[in-house]
Amino acid sequence: MIAVSESSPLTPEEYLEWESQQDIKHEYIAGEIYAMAGASDTHVTIAGNIFALLRNHVRGSNCRVYISDMKVRLENFNRFYYPDVLVTCDSRDQETSNYKCYPKLIIEVLSDSTEAFDRGDKFIDYQSLESLEEYVLINSKLKRIECFRRNDQGLWVLKVYHADCGNIKLESMNFQISLIDIYEDVSFN
Repeated sequence: MIAVSESSPLTPEEYLEWESQQDIKHEYIAGEIYAMAGASDTHVTIAGNIFALLRNHVRGSNCRVYISDMKVRLENFNRFYYPDVLVTCDSRDQETSNYKCYPKLIIEVLSDSTEAFDRGDKFIDYQSLESLEEYVLINSKLKRIECFRRNDQGLWVLKVYHADCGNIKLESMNFQISLIDIYEDVSFN
């Protein structure tokens, strides 16, 4: 992310108004805005694959799947992030058209420029969302997926899937997905 200089910090409402008029996406952290870099072919392909698989899985339910252009609002931390994929099943999220507050599942496709942030501060911030049951990091350099799941005690437990696993289970969605389907049309250089 690249900081965009502003004369003074923006309120969330000012950010939402400003962002609606921009050609590129910006995340918002405590009044400051940060331009987001474009994504690679591999990144976009993986995100599109997982979106399509999840969309087909939730069709006909009260859940909605969103890809990269939908913001998640973290009101307690005064932040807006753009995850690669998010799923919400909470009817309160139908009240807002350009951000969601109650995601059940958030997926980030890792890239060199965002991996440390996705694993670190962003994940810590996402943990404040009481609705969030699962946080998934998909590696874009090799077949490896890390699923962080909130257990009954509220602790985040890691389950790692790799090429030999065949399938991953998204427990929050009661859904098994083939790694082959997630990485379809992806060639690792």
